[in-house]
Amino acid sequence: MERGMVHLYCGDGKGKTTAAMGLALRALGAGMRVAVVQFLKDGHSSELAPLEKLGAAVFSGGCGSKFVFQMDQQEKEETRRQQDALLRRALAEPCDLLVLDEACAACSLGMVDQELLRGAVQNRPAGCEVVLTGRDPAEWMQNAADYITEMRAVRHPFEKGVAARRGVEF
Repeated sequence: MERGMVHLYCGDGKGKTTAAMGLALRALGAGMRVAVVQFLKDGHSSELAPLEKLGAAVFSGGCGSKFVFQMDQQEKEETRRQQDALLRRALAEPCDLLVLDEACAACSLGMVDQELLRGAVQNRPAGCEVVLTGRDPAEWMQNAADYITEMRAVRHPFEKGVAARRGVEF
């Protein structure tokens, strides 16, 4: 069977998660099995319920009430345990597309076991596509990627004080 490819959506602009979830929707529409892991998010992003309703296995939550820089050491350790558990649960699901949303940040902040994450990408089953999203991807992620798409911020309403809007930014 053909080896699936690695997609990397990175950069400081909006659209990384949106692109990944659009690909998940496309894969579901084609009858593919999809698993989504959202690192460092609280599990309340608007795209999750429809993806689950369409058959995606979604693993998210247990984080999101604080940014990592606001956490004490105990909170960081618990968050890392939760993020590792989400990834392990997702890896136990057979899938044709594995979306690892905010994997770049989880990796760079030490909020996921880096060897577990790297193994999920490099040792993926034959035919399984993997998507990584986030800012500042690790060098190994860039080297593993078959597709690299960089979202670059030119203008964003946040600069004018507009808060993130449900259904648009989350």
